[in-house]
Formats: sequence, C-alpha cells, structure tokens
Amino acid sequence: MRVHFLGVRGSTPASGIDFVRYGGHTSSVALTLDDDEAPTLILDAGTGIRRCTSLLDGKAFRGTILLSHLHWDHLHGLPFFSAADNNDSRVSVVVPDQESGDSALDVIARGMSPPHFPVYPDELRGAWTFSNLSPGEEQIGGFHVTTREIPHKGGRTFGYRVSDGHSTITYMPDHCPSELGDGPDGWGEYHAEALTLTQDTDVLIHDAQLLSEELAAEAYFGHAAAEYAVGLGRHAGAGKVVLFHHKPDRTDDALDEIEQRFASEKEVVVASETMVFEL
Repeated sequence: MRVHFLGVRGSTPASGIDFVRYGGHTSSVALTLDDDEAPTLILDAGTGIRRCTSLLDGKAFRGTILLSHLHWDHLHGLPFFSAADNNDSRVSVVVPDQESGDSALDVIARGMSPPHFPVYPDELRGAWTFSNLSPGEEQIGGFHVTTREIPHKGGRTFGYRVSDGHSTITYMPDHCPSELGDGPDGWGEYHAEALTLTQDTDVLIHDAQLLSEELAAEAYFGHAAAEYAVGLGRHAGAGKVVLFHHKPDRTDDALDEIEQRFASEKEVVVASETMVFEL
C-alpha cells in the first residue's frame, strides 16, 4: 500500500513562512492499494484532503472517506475536495456511530448547512452516501479495517487499523490516554484499545499535538504527548511511529526541535505533507 500524508496539523490550519516545510493543512491521509493508480480510502477530511485531487490526475474520486470523529479540523476540507465534488464521483462517507443515534448525514449537516455553509452535504455533485460505523471489523475501500473507540474530548472518536493483507497502518490522530490515568510513564495509559490497534503495526500515525511538559496545562482539549506516541509504539512493537496532528502554532523550527528530541529513536518520524510511504 501507499500512504500519502495530505494534511498533518491539528485544530486549525496554519499559514505563513513559518509553516512551509511541514505544511499547514489539517488531518487527512490517503491510502492506495499496490495495484491501483488512485487512492480508494481517505482517513479524515481536514483541509489536507484538497491535495488528494492532484493524486487523481484529473479523475473523479471513487472511494471511501472514513472519519475518525467530527471535529472541524477533520471535516472542513470535505466540500472543497474538488475531485469528490464532481459529477463523476462516487463517494462513501463513513463516520463513527453517534451516541445520540443521529445519522451520519444529519450530524455532518450540523456544521455544513446554511447559515454556516452555502450547501448541504447531500447537495455536493456526484453520487454520495453517508453511513455510520461501529467498532469491529469491516472491508472498506478494498482494505480490512479494525475499529476501536479511543478516549478524546467532545464526541465519539475512533482509531483505525488498516491492512491490505500484507502491510498495516494504525491511525489515531486524536487520542487522550491521560483521561484513563497517568499510566506507567505519566503520559497516559497504554490501554487495551490502543494496544489492539497498534500491536506489530508497520506504521503508527498518532496524535502528538503536545509535549510531555505541556500535558498538565493543555490535555484538557483531549490530546496526547509525543512521548506517549513513541512509548505506545515501543510497547506494541510498531515498526515506525509518525508524530502527527501538530499543534497549530508549532513552527517548522519547533518541529525540527521535536525531531531532534527523538533523534535516538531511529523509527520515529515527524509528519510532513510531503511524505509518502511505500509499504
């Protein structure tokens, strides 16, 4: 599989000369099966999803957009993804089952409808479907997807383990393990759901919005420390840990410093929009 990092920032996009090398778009990762030319599964629809259009070489998107949760930074790019807002597109949008029982379409339309936005989700061009997903095992976009609920603030949030039968990635862009206690290292529990998703994965893409010294003041918004992501990868035997969902005011220079902080960890990478992994 090919893993395309389209947007790697959290909370809100970041623009300006201080955010060029790592990129300022919010969360989105596209997955392509080895024999395919175009992605068939996109994880999250932050503003980075717009960049997927260039991967499709002028063709309409035909596949699934799988959302980890419904916070703005994981959804705001959806109506601006021009390869999906296309007469020839075939798009399935899948969101976590809501505790309220609301349908996927209804819950997305809360933020994407007048007066907040000019059109409703089902008014986008092409053939769109909207559905809910529960924890379990599914075939989605040609991939095998394992879904587990993980702690995060302000709405049901899922982590995903995605396999093509040969390689596996784990995607947990928003995760607040400190909600479950300090854990053995003081950064949060290495809890069962996180370990299930991460065990022996080839690539762990994980929330690293905070640093350990920022947890006490800022974990209130529901995020993990980079140290936790590295520790989880070590505990679960992940091949590579990708630090993801960067704090919006974390400049390129500051992200360079994080890279240096983990320089002794050979398989730790700070995510950037230019990255593509061939697994």
